[in-house]
Amino acid sequence: MAGTGKSTIAQTVAERLFADGQLGASFFCSRDFEDRSNLHSIFPTLAVQLARKYTEFRLVFVPLARSDPEIAYESLYNQMEKLIVQPLVESSISTMIVIDALDECKDEESTSAILSVLGQFVSKIPKVKIFVTGRPEPRVQKGFRLPLLEKATDVFILHEVKSSQVDRDIRLFFRHRFSELVGHQCGSDGWPTEEQLDLLCERAAGLFVYAVATVKFVDHKNNSPKRQLDRLLGSPESSAFEGKTRFTANTTLDCLYMSILQEAFGNGYPEDDPKVRSILGAVVLATNPLSPSAIAALLGFDVEEVSPILSSAHSLLILHKDNDYPVRPFHKSFPDFIVDPARCANPRFRVYPPDQHTELLIGCLGLMNQGLESNICKLPDGVMNSEVDDLKERTKQYIHRALEYTCRSWHKHLVDTTPAHRLDITSALHRFLEGKYLFWLEVLSILGAAREAVNALEAAARWLDVRRVSSLVFPPDLLRVHLGTTNSQPRQRLHSFCGHILRGHQHLRSAYLSLRAFLIPSNVDGVEAIQTIHPSPGKGRAWGTNFVGTKFRNHQAYR
Repeated sequence: MAGTGKSTIAQTVAERLFADGQLGASFFCSRDFEDRSNLHSIFPTLAVQLARKYTEFRLVFVPLARSDPEIAYESLYNQMEKLIVQPLVESSISTMIVIDALDECKDEESTSAILSVLGQFVSKIPKVKIFVTGRPEPRVQKGFRLPLLEKATDVFILHEVKSSQVDRDIRLFFRHRFSELVGHQCGSDGWPTEEQLDLLCERAAGLFVYAVATVKFVDHKNNSPKRQLDRLLGSPESSAFEGKTRFTANTTLDCLYMSILQEAFGNGYPEDDPKVRSILGAVVLATNPLSPSAIAALLGFDVEEVSPILSSAHSLLILHKDNDYPVRPFHKSFPDFIVDPARCANPRFRVYPPDQHTELLIGCLGLMNQGLESNICKLPDGVMNSEVDDLKERTKQYIHRALEYTCRSWHKHLVDTTPAHRLDITSALHRFLEGKYLFWLEVLSILGAAREAVNALEAAARWLDVRRVSSLVFPPDLLRVHLGTTNSQPRQRLHSFCGHILRGHQHLRSAYLSLRAFLIPSNVDGVEAIQTIHPSPGKGRAWGTNFVGTKFRNHQAYR
């Protein structure tokens, strides 16, 4: 159940183990970040952290990683066996591992893939204890019930804890946090009253996320905490279910979120509602968190328009004073709420994902069409990327965060659009592929993300309903693919081109002979012109060479 405090507990456990020197590794899954929602990031990240902490582990791990640089992209079974189990067995170390919010990883299996693999190896590493949290989704529940894992696992279900005990903890939290506000801002004795605490605990319905959001709302920079609390408790939305039924997980959060949105934007001009939805939609639907300045650049607003809207919803977000610092929802339950018409009943605030993805996609394509140019980082002639000593500094100077996001994420918004916007999207996509495609590859090369081009081209091919990825953007003579033949391995052919992209912009140019946007003619005026080509996409897998970082508080781990 969302909001019961699973991640808070995992964070606390990890912090205490870290302080005691017992924490070997941790991975905090999050759907807000691509690398932290990828199952194949978990074992490599844990392995690198273990190697950093334990010399014995490192002596076994490093030779294994060097002998098989593609291990980070192999099956989860192979990853755990080679990166985790073998070094742990040979080093014979005792340690603790924390994996939080397993349900937030993208997993297509009916039974949790990670738990399935853990079940096959857990008996081989008896000196290692693994602390795992997650919502009780069907695949997670099935994973813990696997015979090999069930007998080695102790399961603690938070929402089965006695409500009286949870209410006491939430009441204690409210007292502690409100006492801080009284000391810092209010100066009033007897606040909040026992009746107010009773009502807050009742509405929290056992959800710590409700308590946290309430405190964030009450701690307002322009209004007194007492006034904010009175507003919240007196809001019609917050008391809609009062006296009718015991609050449930959704109703209690929905009422709170609606109260906060109403307080923040309900008295504004209706003509500003689309802007509010666009900005909040960018926060909850971005594939990686965006900063206020990046949101402004993508949506065509001034940052002075974006920041006040985000500040008004500060109790629902994690904000920073720096407009270049990413902003994200304070809890995953808020994105769930604001896109669900059954929960966010007020259309003034509800985000409609297809429209928002379309707006973000058009913004991405527009930003790339405007900002991409040849040799964007002014790299010297005749060198590979690896030979440019100040490549990192040049990248920061010439490729701003919004442009980096667009180059890496435009296709992820494309797949979530609807046919209703097809003409506008096709026109912008044509301009991009016809005029900026090669410059886009150069940016991916500099970012070390050239292989993401494979996924992007496949996404565009599927969306356009074309026969082959290769024929979408590559000349047939370059890839030796002819329009009249069937090619079952377009991704592998594209992979071979990625090597040139990774080496540097000049190597890319020497490999790229000419650009033809075969299947997106400039005079497209209807869907029928595109649908005459039939799909036959190839199968394959993306691959790469770099480890991806993920943070546990202030220490950085890589995979």
